[in-house]
Amino acid sequence: QVQLVESGGGLVQPGGSLRLSCAASGGTFSSLIMGWFRHAPGKEREAVVGMNRSGGSTAYAEFAKGRFIISRDDLKNMLYLQMNSLTPQATAVYSCEAGTGQLASLRTALYDYWGPGTQVTVSS
Repeated sequence: QVQLVESGGGLVQPGGSLRLSCAASGGTFSSLIMGWFRHAPGKEREAVVGMNRSGGSTAYAEFAKGRFIISRDDLKNMLYLQMNSLTPQATAVYSCEAGTGQLASLRTALYDYWGPGTQVTVSS
């Protein structure tokens, strides 16, 4: 059973940056595809970015391209999301998710494990 715990959320002004972290345990991290999802109040949960097992392939949602960067450290069992040029529309609970597939994906059905999430609020 894979356990995931996110951290790094908080309040940031529009135009600011945040770096989210996700600590994984209970599984072989390097064999997992990983991703970040978000859930804003009153909206459907949506994928932000996915990464394959090796870290060599990524899939970004259109809104995340050019502003968000996913990375992983298999030695530390950590996943990261660097978010830049944040807008109020980015306000949501962000969760990291893991799956046993092979490809980087934004498909929620491919992810079997997720953490409780960390709140990101973008406001002046």
